Amino acid sequence: MRATPALTDLHQQIIGHVQQRIRLSAAEQERFVSLLTFRSLLPRQYLLQQGDVCRYENYVCSGFLRSFYTDKAGNDHTLHFAMEDWWISDSTSFISQKPSRINIVALEPCAILQIDKTGLDQLFDDVPVFERFWRILNQQSLISQDQRILNNISMSGAERYEALITKYPDLEQRLPQKFIASFLGITPVFLSQIRKNYKR
Repeated sequence: MRATPALTDLHQQIIGHVQQRIRLSAAEQERFVSLLTFRSLLPRQYLLQQGDVCRYENYVCSGFLRSFYTDKAGNDHTLHFAMEDWWISDSTSFISQKPSRINIVALEPCAILQIDKTGLDQLFDDVPVFERFWRILNQQSLISQDQRILNNISMSGAERYEALITKYPDLEQRLPQKFIASFLGITPVFLSQIRKNYKR
């Protein structure tokens, strides 16, 4: 198992992430990290389970996670994935504080920094510039979501695969093929055929 970085290193990591988008004074940085909690996950350990309330926004310091929906037939559908320097949660459940319809599970050992809804609301009051940071994150998320919808409408399965692998070249080393197929909305058999043609 990989050693967990010192918490101060993780704080420096998330501060660096934030300051790519907004500037924080030393006092504002201190207030921010005071509201964070640390959580580690092992592979196959759940960060969130369907039916539970999503109580945290989660910053991934290290590791890889997958979010998915399980339908009534027991089939799961990959919705998102998250790697280092990304955030992951169920925003609908987090905002409404109602039960989640999705699962989030670790695929690798993960180190995560979390902030709960009360802490986030307090952060917006104490450090108002964080509302701008959160707005930027939400805008980026909306852009990605819109692009994925357009890709699903306008591209073939092979084109969607090529676009995904071009954007995330290391994805196939971290996300099993069956989950990539699920994310793309195609069968694993069809993905295998696409990959063979893509590598020619």
